[in-house]
Amino acid sequence: MTQRTPHTGSYYAATANDQVDRPSLQDSIDTQICIVGAGFTGISSALHLAEAGFKVTVLEGARIGYGASGRNGGQLVNSYSRDIDVIEKNYGKELGSALGHMAFEGGNIIRERIEKYNIDCGYKPGGIFAAFNAKQMHELKEQKTLWERYGHEGLELLDEDSIREQINTDAYIGGLLDHTGGHIHPLNLVLGEAKAFEELGGTIYEDSKVTKIDRSKRPVVHTENGSVTCDYLLLAGNAYMGGLVPELASKSMPCGTQIVTTEVLDEDMAKSLIPNQYCVEDCNYKLDYYRITQDNRLLYGGGVTYGGGDPASIERFVRSHMEKTFPQLKGVQIEYAWGGDFLLTMSRLPQIGRLTDSIFYAQGYSGHGVTTTHLIGKLVGEMMKGNAERFDAFASLKHYPFPGGQMFRVPYTMIGAAYYGIRDKLGI
Repeated sequence: MTQRTPHTGSYYAATANDQVDRPSLQDSIDTQICIVGAGFTGISSALHLAEAGFKVTVLEGARIGYGASGRNGGQLVNSYSRDIDVIEKNYGKELGSALGHMAFEGGNIIRERIEKYNIDCGYKPGGIFAAFNAKQMHELKEQKTLWERYGHEGLELLDEDSIREQINTDAYIGGLLDHTGGHIHPLNLVLGEAKAFEELGGTIYEDSKVTKIDRSKRPVVHTENGSVTCDYLLLAGNAYMGGLVPELASKSMPCGTQIVTTEVLDEDMAKSLIPNQYCVEDCNYKLDYYRITQDNRLLYGGGVTYGGGDPASIERFVRSHMEKTFPQLKGVQIEYAWGGDFLLTMSRLPQIGRLTDSIFYAQGYSGHGVTTTHLIGKLVGEMMKGNAERFDAFASLKHYPFPGGQMFRVPYTMIGAAYYGIRDKLGI
């Protein structure tokens, strides 16, 4: 019998709605479309494809939502890790416009999924970008103008008094409230989407780590105890793909991020911290993010460990950030502390494309994956139905290896991050 892989010891895993173990693959089977990875990219794509009538099989090396999809901050943040103006500057107005008109679609897809399939994942609307200094506030004003140019509505600038009404801290001088942002229990979202996929006839195998891919006209995907032959293959393992596809691994880097969740707070205390229950992320290069959960805990995350993995003590690492933001929580009990890896690209833009005419990939959301993965899932569905225009817009983005190669990419990236960290502290 296959050894079952447990989820990480997170708040999300402890409060997951679906505790079902799916079987591992034990046979050689045939399907139209095989997807490797049962996170947001894989499950979002699978659900769109199943809705279109395709026969789809998903292989997951551990558990549904085991990686970043079930460990992240749970925030619905619009646009991409590099905003539309950067895309316009680096890739041209035409491509910038194409991606810009898709930049706000992911959150709407999530809300549609929640409503259509009655997914209980604690959705709360509204998200704040919080500014520490005048430079960051100026950038938020420019962001508001940029997003509104692409038709995005529901943005509200907050001055120093207004942001203190929304967040009970003296840390910020202002911010930008996006009423179409929001937050969810991410593991319950992906589990709810997986259940919807299965109800449409889809199949998910857990604990079925892919060991080899035969890149034939009809690809064959091998696991330890079985194989899947398919017409089309989508690789959606992100930071947990390992070295399965070397040409992708050289152009991306796993990075760790850490989160803690407090004990259940008194209801008055929880409401005093963030009265309207918006989620928050600050504007620093290595940003902090936080929100109040359904059961009145503060969930707080931040920092990056380049190359992946966690610091010696996640609690000690994150607590210092949390108590700096909210001194009134000094000494509060931390009940859950966990980490996980996301996948960073050199450009900070997603890697979407084709390895062959029948093998596709989607990965590298660079810390901005909750909404973007749902957009990409829709684009995969469009492509398989014969309309690849929007998929190909992402596929046309050029990606390059990190400087220094596999050995030196981590220290080189850390040097760059330190530089931007100094700029954040100096407000320049």
